[in-house]
Amino acid sequence: MPYRSLPRLVVSGTGSGAGKTAVTCGVIRGLHNAGYSVQPFKAGPDYIDPGYLAAAAGRPAHNLDVWLMGRRGVVDSLAANSASDISVIEGVMGFYDGYDGAKNLASTHHIASLTKSPTILVVDAAGAGRSVAATVLGFCRFAKRSNIAGVILNRVGSDRHRRMCSEALQNIGIKVLGAVPKGTVRLQSRHLGLVPVMEDSGGRARQDVLQMAGAVSECLDIDRIAEVARSAPLIRETERPKGREPGVSIGVALDASFNFYYADNLERLKRGGARLEFFSPESAAKMPDIDGLYIGGGFPEVRGAALERNGPLRDQIRDMIQDGCPAYAECGGLMYLARTLRSGGQAYRMVGALEGDSAMTGSVTLNYTDGTMEGGPLYDGSVEFRGHEFHYSAMEAPQDARFAQRLRRGRGIAGGQDGMLEYGAMASYGHLYLSERMARGLVRRCAAYSRR
Repeated sequence: MPYRSLPRLVVSGTGSGAGKTAVTCGVIRGLHNAGYSVQPFKAGPDYIDPGYLAAAAGRPAHNLDVWLMGRRGVVDSLAANSASDISVIEGVMGFYDGYDGAKNLASTHHIASLTKSPTILVVDAAGAGRSVAATVLGFCRFAKRSNIAGVILNRVGSDRHRRMCSEALQNIGIKVLGAVPKGTVRLQSRHLGLVPVMEDSGGRARQDVLQMAGAVSECLDIDRIAEVARSAPLIRETERPKGREPGVSIGVALDASFNFYYADNLERLKRGGARLEFFSPESAAKMPDIDGLYIGGGFPEVRGAALERNGPLRDQIRDMIQDGCPAYAECGGLMYLARTLRSGGQAYRMVGALEGDSAMTGSVTLNYTDGTMEGGPLYDGSVEFRGHEFHYSAMEAPQDARFAQRLRRGRGIAGGQDGMLEYGAMASYGHLYLSERMARGLVRRCAAYSRR
């Protein structure tokens, strides 16, 4: 397999809340304004941050997650999806934080090591001066090969504060590649993190991201950051599997309520022979002419009133599923296919294709998941899978409910069971990173349905 040059870097943080999403957007925008094309990536299973990175770069962001994709899958996805001058990977949590808190597995450092990518560390400098150097020195020495090539200071209070921190870092041989003043970044958050860019259908949110990213980029040394990216070693070339001509149409819910999708999942469905027809459960007057359905996660609890108002579309979706149309739904999609959704003291009517009701609980479920799947629209027979769940709701399922997924790790819908089955539909709290075989399995089910 040949190797090629792939300028790339990781932007990580000392911990969650250090400001790495805003700084990564600034790095992307600064490189873009300097004439580079930039491909964004997000470490971990996150859906919201990639929307910010995509807005800054002007192209979709891809996820890189060792738990979901495996070690080889991370490197292959980076190589296959990097048709750009520079690739920028935003980290997850703190640089060394792995999936179980004790190991390096699936940490940002793990991804940087697998992809041999130099790392820029974002440090929250608020409330510290010379001590910033001690923090960074600890991060550099914690692992034998930290890959840390420089630091960007965030929330700097004044020029004097910036000089104090910079001089301390320069004394230990650390490059300072930028300093972002306090108050430069203002991003809205709620229970699952930042508010998704997709929630603003008018495009104002994207403009706000671009404005914020532009302001951050002016505080960075973009030329030196580009040098860091160019210092990355050659990477092994990866060939994409050849795609098939579209033979079926799959409707994909996409609006302010439902926008949590891995870019690789959508690409694999297309390569498997699907034409994707995007529609809005909130506002579409009728369903497109489709052979299958994919409803991802999102915030139906925030948009419950709008979803309830579109009763004709909910009825069409229910009738299609009861007719046997293959459907796959995750988390928010699961809640939408149930009978009701209770949130903020209100009970909203949903599709009613599943005999269950969902309700917001105020407590978080956050896990990587794995288990065995038998049946459902994604696979014929039994298959091992890995996934991810992150929600503040619970599903009340009937005692005789059927489930396709038995979890070894994770909570699911009911006591380690997930993937509720009804007619030709499967709906789960877990989000799956679809393999090529799973994507082709859904396409085959859709083709069989269209031939009836």
